[in-house]
Amino acid sequence: MGDNTLRIGLLGCIRFASKFVRTVTQSSNAVIIAISDPSIETANTFAAANNLSPETVSVYGSYEELLNDPRVDAVYLTMLVTQRAKWAVTAAEKKKHLLVEKPPAQNAAEIDKIVEACESNGVQFMDGTIWLHHKRTVNIRETMFDSGLLVDIRHMYSTMTTLVPEQVLERLTKEAMGLAGAIGELGWYPIGAALWAMSYQMPVSVKALPSSVATNSVGTILSCSASLQFGSTETATAIVHCSFLSQLSTDLAISGSKGSTHMNDYVIPYKEDTAWFEYTSGAKFAEMHIGWNMMPERVTVDCSGTEESQEATMLREFVRLVQGIKRGDSEADPRWQEISKKTQLVVDAVKKSVDIGCEVVYL
Repeated sequence: MGDNTLRIGLLGCIRFASKFVRTVTQSSNAVIIAISDPSIETANTFAAANNLSPETVSVYGSYEELLNDPRVDAVYLTMLVTQRAKWAVTAAEKKKHLLVEKPPAQNAAEIDKIVEACESNGVQFMDGTIWLHHKRTVNIRETMFDSGLLVDIRHMYSTMTTLVPEQVLERLTKEAMGLAGAIGELGWYPIGAALWAMSYQMPVSVKALPSSVATNSVGTILSCSASLQFGSTETATAIVHCSFLSQLSTDLAISGSKGSTHMNDYVIPYKEDTAWFEYTSGAKFAEMHIGWNMMPERVTVDCSGTEESQEATMLREFVRLVQGIKRGDSEADPRWQEISKKTQLVVDAVKKSVDIGCEVVYL
């Protein structure tokens, strides 16, 4: 293990953390050296299931024990969202760099506390919104935005839905899901996608759509759509939708004054080793409106190779930032905490709109 290898510890051994373990195992510049869970049995089971040898990986029955391990450079937080802010602050105070599963907190006030702790202790923060790191995302920016094919964005439509069995819906409590329910857990993606398309210009107002809001018997939000209004020289709008009541969908469509682009798998591509998007520029109906004057152009992005997935590129960027801090070459990059804060502010606004009867909330 060289000096440039980032030593990572896991705070929380949920099933989905196995994907992160796989990414780190395939990485050439990071290694997992410790895992922890409030249940030592859960931690041991996770270690065995993911081939984490006790000879190289310490297994702890509490988060405190892992955070007191001086070998750990950075931590990946996967516990319930209601606990993330507390442990993110504690980890930052222990000088551990933070990669936090999304959403990283329940509200913007909690993110402010995390950011303050990170800035005070000189550690890097990043949330786990993996699609932002995909090679396709970079390609769309270059192809559609930087080249001027879209010109002015007029409208966006984005979704994140996944069907949860009916018998499970009643177990989705605010204690487990956080105050925003599906708006935080799922809406983080479509809201973040709209902000990304607008280069993180904040909307001037948001409004939850009344007929779209569904809750379970304990008041947890299970489904919601919202409109976002962006104020600029030419006003842009977005419709975002999140739901635990619909089949899996991850749609993103962006319409501009000169072009448009769309994909149906922006969160996680259909295939790990390749991804694509389609676009048109200058499209119109053909003579007599019997078709279009063009077919969409498809751009395919090759992601083959063990370190080319969006999880791998996220990890590589995180490692690069942390190693720069450790060498004294750079300070923590504030861009990632700013993205998280803006996304959370819009999540909070949508939740507030729901709470006040789906009235308009101004930001």
